[in-house]
Formats: sequence, structure tokens, C-alpha cells
Amino acid sequence: MVLDVVLALVSVIECVYEGISFADEVGAPGALGALAGVPVGALLLVRRKWPVAVVLVSIAVTPAEMGFLLGLVGLYTLAASDVPRRIIVVLSVASMAGTLLVTAARFHRDATASGLHSNVVATVLFSSVMALGLTAPPLLLGLYVGARRRLVESLRERADGLERELSLLAERAEERAEWARSEERTRIAREMHDVVAHRVSLMVVHAAALQAVALKDPEKASRNAELVGDMGRQALTELREMLGVLRAKPDGAPAPAEAREPERLAAVAAAASARVRRSADALATSAADGGPCLGQLADLVGQSRQAGMAVEFSVEGEQRAYTARVESTAYRVVQEALTNVHKHAPGAAARVRVAHREGEVALQVENGPSDGGTDAGLPSGGNGLVGMRERVTALGGVFVSGPTDRGGFRVSAVIPDVAGAADAA
Repeated sequence: MVLDVVLALVSVIECVYEGISFADEVGAPGALGALAGVPVGALLLVRRKWPVAVVLVSIAVTPAEMGFLLGLVGLYTLAASDVPRRIIVVLSVASMAGTLLVTAARFHRDATASGLHSNVVATVLFSSVMALGLTAPPLLLGLYVGARRRLVESLRERADGLERELSLLAERAEERAEWARSEERTRIAREMHDVVAHRVSLMVVHAAALQAVALKDPEKASRNAELVGDMGRQALTELREMLGVLRAKPDGAPAPAEAREPERLAAVAAAASARVRRSADALATSAADGGPCLGQLADLVGQSRQAGMAVEFSVEGEQRAYTARVESTAYRVVQEALTNVHKHAPGAAARVRVAHREGEVALQVENGPSDGGTDAGLPSGGNGLVGMRERVTALGGVFVSGPTDRGGFRVSAVIPDVAGAADAA
């Protein structure tokens, strides 16, 4: 606004002076020319809003040799505005033509008044140079500034759009990080439940048996005490292995200071998700180092038999090796199912079936009704079936559980051979 006011004042002074000169030339009162120059020069105040009107007025007063600054600034503003190009071209040609004609007439008049011979070529050349000099520079400068302004506005819009996208990505990354933390907590809780629940349940059952026969049959009490010790040591070994995996820092994991930096939020979320996958893989891969696997199901069934449960164990199909995650999941399903029998159906007979099929392994653990044996008083959090379902479905398998018609309970799972499916693909 300050620039427009200053330009308008300079233009008014110029137009007043030129209006007085033009009035003297045509024999009109000088005050009339000065009065006409005021509104003409003041038009620069509205050049940004109505650039076409400013250029039209400058063309209209060209014969009076008035509005030099008005024409230059008007053409520049017109070229830099968002007016359609065809209008800019038409008004620029009209302005240049008007300047050319007025300059040629003035040159011829001045040459004649000086007593010089007016050369047509010189007149056209001089007039053309003047017309181009007064029209082309403001026009080209306006076109350049307008294009640059539109480019800056486009870049600013893109920057705003990218900022909004980054904000959305940061929110999604935070959600993914929270999901990753929750998923990791769930996996840890599931592993802890599977490792502790079965061993401790058997230890409680054997402890109850030990209490019952301690005085009557010292030899049997000694065997039960030895079994309790072995199971406790196995539980501690599995806990140490799992905690060792959880304590190990994954490669590329971000430091705590980095995790607090907002600009690294997306990287933290990705690292957290990767850590979940690595933790799950590491926990499952521990089967390859002597952890739970299908080959240990016979020992698992044997422990339940030693605790007094009648368990029938059968294997169908040609036994083969699966991936560590598949074998670990199959082992945990059978382990948890037998643990539930100890908890909820004391004294009931159970049947464990394993079937090796093409591209999958099927498991079924079924128990009959409880025979009214003494309840060991084992607590139950209701997470066993949930954990089994999560494990099986995570590998793309099917898990079904529910009561049987004979009053017992059945757990069935079909787990696909992940390695075999990958090889086939």
C-alpha cells in the first residue's frame, strides 16, 4: 500500500505537469489540464485490483503525452496479474501501437518545427525503438514476476500439503509404535504363560501327590520330589532362554534419545514393528536350539502320565521337520491343552493325536469328563485358549475348541507348513 501511494503521488505530479503542457499546446486553460491529470495519475492506487482499467486509461491519454509512469507501471501490473494471456497481448499491442503513433507524430512535428527534413525511415525506426523501449521491459518483467509468484505459491501449497502429510504420517507412525508395543507385550505374556503355566501346574500336582504319600510311601514321595525338582529346573531354563532373547538388542534398534526425537518417529515405529517380528522369530526359533518342538511331545505326554493322568498318544503320517515357528506352536498347543486338563478335569483321561499331512500338521487333544479327582486349586486367568488361537492364526492356521458330547473338552488345530508353502511359491 505504501508503494502504491508513493507511485500514485509521483504519477499525479507527472500527469498534472504534462496536462498543463498539453493544455498550453492546444490553447486550453492550464488549470483544466492539471485537473484532468489528478484522477489519471491517481489510478495507480487501484492498479492491483483493476490492472486492465489502468492500462486502458494509459492508452487513452497517450495522444496527450500524459501518463508515462502510469503506462509503465500499468503494463507491469497487467503482465504480473492473473488476467488471461490474450487480454495481455491485445492491450500490450494497443499500448505499443499508440506509443508508436504518438512518437512518430511528435518526431515529425519537432523535425518540421526545427526546419529539418523528416525522413520516413528515421521516423519509423525512432518510433519503433521508443515504442518497444516503453512497452517490452515492463511487459517482460511483469511476466517474469507473475510466473515466479505463481511458482512460489505452488511450492508453498506443496509445502503445506507435505506438512499435512508428514503430520498424518507422524500420527500413523505413533499409532503403529503403540500397536507394536502392545503386540510385543501380548507376545511376551503369551510366552510367559506357556512356559510357566504347564510346568508349575505339574509341579503343583506332584506336590499334592507328594503330600499325600509322604508318610505312606517314602520311595514314591522321593520320586515325586525328584520330578518336581526337574520340572522346576526346566521351567527356569526356558525362562532364562526367553528372557535372554528379550534382553538382546535387535540390530538397528534406535537409542532412547533417538526415540524421543519427533523427526525419527516413523523410524522408531518401523524399528518397533521389526523388533516385534524379530522377537517372535527368535522366541520361536529357540526350538532349533533344544526348545519346544514336535519331537518332544512324547516327553511332554510322559510328564503328564507321571502326574497321574491317563494319556493316549498317537502319531499319524510320515513324520518330517517343519519350521521352528510351526513346531513351537504345535508343541505349545498340546502343552496348554494338557495343562487345562490338569486344571479343569483332574483325573480325566486324555488323548493326543498328531497327524502329518501334505503341507500341514493337524493336532487334537481331547479329554473325557472328570472322574471327581481332587482339585489342585490351580488358578486360571482364561488366557490359555486365547493364546493358542493367537499362535495358530498368526501362522495362517485354524483353531477350534469346545466341549464334547460326552462331557469332555476338545482342542483341535491345523497349522500349515510355512516353509513348504514358501518353497511351492
